Amino acid sequence: MSGDVSGFLAAYGALVALQRSAIVAAILWGLWIGLGRTMSAPEARQATWLTVAGVLITWLVAVWLLAGVGAFEPGMPIPLLPPAIVLPLIIGFVALRSADRIRAAIDAVPSSWLVGLQVYRVFGGVFVVFWALGALPGAWALPAGLGDLAVGILALPAAVAVASGTQSGRAVGVAWNLLGIADVVSAVTLGALTAPGPLQLQALAPDHSNLVVGAYPIALTPAFVVPLSLILHGLSLRRLRRQAARDGLRLAAAG
Repeated sequence: MSGDVSGFLAAYGALVALQRSAIVAAILWGLWIGLGRTMSAPEARQATWLTVAGVLITWLVAVWLLAGVGAFEPGMPIPLLPPAIVLPLIIGFVALRSADRIRAAIDAVPSSWLVGLQVYRVFGGVFVVFWALGALPGAWALPAGLGDLAVGILALPAAVAVASGTQSGRAVGVAWNLLGIADVVSAVTLGALTAPGPLQLQALAPDHSNLVVGAYPIALTPAFVVPLSLILHGLSLRRLRRQAARDGLRLAAAG
């Protein structure tokens, strides 16, 4: 690895530490507000918040430690990156289906918040820089980086549209969520097709394989940000659907 890439990786690692921590903090802040609007008992509110905080922080720290020792790098005896993406999705959605307090808290915060929160996706544009430095194949870095950049830039305008409370605003929110999901699915698929393994298509990365995607600190993106973003997209779509249903009932009652 060249000196330029190593130096940029070190700087990116420091940025990752701040960004991932800020994402968790923003989620917990929003949850605290939502719980305050739906729960009158301070003890129950605090217990619920601490439970979610413990899960999120433990998840982030575990992924961080595993990435730091190279557990997600290609060629490991047990490939951990695929389960690191899939298992949090399964566990998260199953847990949320039975967590009435958390679902109620999510419904209590503005639906625009779940959209605007993902402005952090703009940091995915760094993959284009790694491609320019020759560390990542363009077949993965360009779609993943530019896609994340677009989703992150559009998050705030989409949040403003959703905040209007209009049907067209909700449609913008749904379209943005679908774009974000498509971006993640595309990045994961191309990552698998360009990294060493049984799914690799050498034609997509003729110059070099996608080796850095499983290395620290980039591995924190597929192992943490990807499943977290998909969970947030799912919650946002659920929130928009429920809001549309309530508005429909309100219009029917008024008519």
